[in-house]
Amino acid sequence: MSREIILDTETTGISPAEGHRIVEIGAIELLNHVPTGRTFHVYINPERDMPKEAEAVHGLSSAFLKDKPVFKTIAQEFIDFVSDAVLVIHNASFDMGFINAELSYLDRPPIDMGQVVDTLAIARRKHPMASNSLDALCKRYGIDNSKRTKHGALLDAELLADVYIELLGGRQTALNLVGSGQVTERISVSVTAITNAVQPRPAALAPRLSEAERQAHQALVESLGPSALWADAPKTLQ
Repeated sequence: MSREIILDTETTGISPAEGHRIVEIGAIELLNHVPTGRTFHVYINPERDMPKEAEAVHGLSSAFLKDKPVFKTIAQEFIDFVSDAVLVIHNASFDMGFINAELSYLDRPPIDMGQVVDTLAIARRKHPMASNSLDALCKRYGIDNSKRTKHGALLDAELLADVYIELLGGRQTALNLVGSGQVTERISVSVTAITNAVQPRPAALAPRLSEAERQAHQALVESLGPSALWADAPKTLQ
């Protein structure tokens, strides 16, 4: 069974090398490309100020984040949720740069980039001459992103989950990969309806052969014998 985690982060800036930190993580679990309902969502105290430019993007202020947990206190829960799943991220190098930086501050091993799928790279291959931002992809695939007035890690992960399925080939792909209860139920109802529609006859039909014709046929079969009948059988039956 294929387990994937759609993941997004919000940060105080664009580079951990400049001292910027993660302030929000949002993640959604998929099994065989279908959301399970399990999520991971946390706001994080970055232990530093919030630049106005970053706050304008995601709306998270220093005042809002000051009583939130620091990364150290949520690190193990995050690692346990991710486990060995494939991480599906839009512009993965950005988010993974921050995640692995945060892990390094705690002397924890980094997450291998071989465990990561970058939907931005997929989108650029599919639509090389078009904008491939999350908003642009939502518009292209008819995904409602009207609630995205600002960036938010969990909301963006939810939107990316829909975009990811479309990049793979659409909702029909997900249905083909896993037999959902709805599809199974629909098939069961159809089979039941057919079964109920086929009822036994109240009385057997009268034989079409007369007794004399039946006896003549039986005599012919017995005169030929089993070896003669087998000799005329199709080669596929021999």
